[in-house]
Amino acid sequence: MQLDSANGIPAGQRSAGVDEVGRGPLAGPVVAAAVILPQGYVLAGLTDSKRLSARRREALAVILREEAECWALGSASAAEIDALNIHHATLLAMRRAVLALPQAPEQLMVDGRFTPEGPWRATAVVGGDATVPSISAASIIAKVARDGLLTELHGRYPAYGFDRHAGYPTPAHLAALSEHGPCPEHRRSFAPVARCLRHFATAGSGR
Repeated sequence: MQLDSANGIPAGQRSAGVDEVGRGPLAGPVVAAAVILPQGYVLAGLTDSKRLSARRREALAVILREEAECWALGSASAAEIDALNIHHATLLAMRRAVLALPQAPEQLMVDGRFTPEGPWRATAVVGGDATVPSISAASIIAKVARDGLLTELHGRYPAYGFDRHAGYPTPAHLAALSEHGPCPEHRRSFAPVARCLRHFATAGSGR
């Protein structure tokens, strides 16, 4: 496959980079982004969102949302994660992001080992969020969007500290979960939440 040297995408094709964030948290949705960058696009500092500070991610996200040919988000809720499992919910979020693009891509470059089904060719790229600029862009846009959603959830459920840990199983989050039990945004199929539910059920039964 002949690739555009700057973006790692098939030359002459409308290609979207796709990545997700939020597989590991105990609460909140998994969020995916799909991004089509201009051919030959270069942006200093563009890399995997996990390698960037929050401030740098937010600054790059502003630039990317303005300079990308187009971009879109997709998500799968905590309830969908529980119903489908996190793997299939992640692919669903990716599919939703791609289908939401105002320009239909011919090719997807997807971080990881699996790709969403749809009317497109797709290539899975392990570590692509650090090596393929369009996937890096999707990683950054998805991360900033999900962090914003979890900050909003903090306003509804302030006891859990979602604005600080974005739903990941930090000691503070686990302590809050143990004290207050799960909220509607917690993923009941994830082991720490399931254990918490059993504990509260047992305590409530008086046994």
